[in-house]
Amino acid sequence: MRLRLPLRLVFFRLVLWIAFAAVAARGAHAESALRLAYPEAFGSVPAATYDTSRIRVGAARLVVEKLDDEGVRIFAASGFDGGVHNVATALLEPTGDHHSLQPVLQESRTFRGDGSLRGTLSIDHRTRIATCGRADGGALAVEQIELPASDRVANVALTLLFEPLVRGDAPSLTFQMFLCEGGARLMDFEARVEHREMGAHGPGSLVEVRYRPDLGPIGSFVAEHLIPRLSFWFDPTASTPWLAHRLPLFSKGPEVMVIRDGVPTRWLTDEN
Repeated sequence: MRLRLPLRLVFFRLVLWIAFAAVAARGAHAESALRLAYPEAFGSVPAATYDTSRIRVGAARLVVEKLDDEGVRIFAASGFDGGVHNVATALLEPTGDHHSLQPVLQESRTFRGDGSLRGTLSIDHRTRIATCGRADGGALAVEQIELPASDRVANVALTLLFEPLVRGDAPSLTFQMFLCEGGARLMDFEARVEHREMGAHGPGSLVEVRYRPDLGPIGSFVAEHLIPRLSFWFDPTASTPWLAHRLPLFSKGPEVMVIRDGVPTRWLTDEN
């Protein structure tokens, strides 16, 4: 005996099936395409924040923590003592073959000098949603975009992302940054080694990596003369290679240098 289902029930089941198929299809690509090397060392790296004249303006810290599930958490804080400051975190998990790491969640929060929240940024690689939040009069205005399949967004993972360049395993690499100023969007970036110089452990132990928006040959040339300088410095002989970086504290914010304690500021060149 064939049972006839009411039309309303058939329609309801059809809607559920379509929703399930959409979630399944989305979940099949719900991961970052970035592959990051495991850190050789874990712990807290004391540092300080400087302005571009090399004058110390505040404290800073980088923490790389190994989690029980073989994942890694990165925590970074920098800014002006008694002024605007930024706190960023990244949660990384092992890839399927356990040979590398991939981002799961990247977040950043910027605070004003009085401690009030200025803005937030979140990149959730599992839900495939990137979110900008801007505090305005006590309310948080939110803007979201959907991440593309196999994204390469690396806002808070640059210290690990640049390691193949530092080791000399690649001449350049490309990635994406999630930006909030001017509207939530992704932008392509490229990075390459700018200098290999004398450092604490001999020739080649001070490596500068520079990165910039990838706007094509003409656009990148123009952008190089208009945007702030974006640099990271590393010592490839150290168990924790990161030495310093230079970038705006937030989009269109003041440029700062975050320098590991013990690194002479004179090592960090201003050549363009």
